[in-house]
Amino acid sequence: MCELLGMSANTPTDLCFSFTGLTQRGGNTGPHKDGWGVAFYEGKGVSSFHDSSPSCQSKIANMVQKHPIKSETAICHIRQANVGDVCLANTHPFIRELWGKNWVFAHNGQINNFVPRYDVNEAAFEPIGDTDSESIFCDMMNHLKQGLNRESSHQQIANCLVSFAQDYAQKGVFNCLLSNGDWLFTFCSTKLASITRRAPFGPACLTDADVSIDFSAETTANDVVSIIATQPLTLDEAWEVYDAGEWRLWQSGEVIARGMI
Repeated sequence: MCELLGMSANTPTDLCFSFTGLTQRGGNTGPHKDGWGVAFYEGKGVSSFHDSSPSCQSKIANMVQKHPIKSETAICHIRQANVGDVCLANTHPFIRELWGKNWVFAHNGQINNFVPRYDVNEAAFEPIGDTDSESIFCDMMNHLKQGLNRESSHQQIANCLVSFAQDYAQKGVFNCLLSNGDWLFTFCSTKLASITRRAPFGPACLTDADVSIDFSAETTANDVVSIIATQPLTLDEAWEVYDAGEWRLWQSGEVIARGMI
């Protein structure tokens, strides 16, 4: 299956360290060689990079590793194809506009023979590629558009997302990251972990690459940065593993709502 990486921070932060570790799992230390993508929120805008080649060999991924794009929310995905061709249209994360905001989604898992619940002839959102993941995302977006509005609170949106997640998880494996730039929704069907770094900051060493960092030299005392990943990315830090069926809503590096289904 695929692997996910998300970031929620209270100050613009680059993802270079974590991204470097994840890209090695895309064809080097892991089998996820069928493309990758990453999206960084910058205000209302999104900088996104996608490539259908293995991330461990990608010149674009190498550029992202070395170029410190600052963001408070980011979503990344490396793909091991099980539904859909290996091509650019099928690389996550997927992006759609709703209520004047960019919504970014990445999925780890598989729902066989997924059938959307909306009327295709009336859908505002349709998939471009042929993955179950993008079809699921469009299904979520269509139902959000029909059931809520731009004035809906983050709690109302979270309640809907939890309901969707429960339904999808009953049909297959559904680990996901979803954001509209204001918050980051995470759901664990089978596997997800997180770590929140805050003062006093210390060193960390990647599991998949001979790379280490001293966060105390890169941060201020007020910084809060949370990383969410399919599997822990560092050797020497205590990651918190999600329970199956657990969801968390992140904002500015902190969990603002959480629960179980």
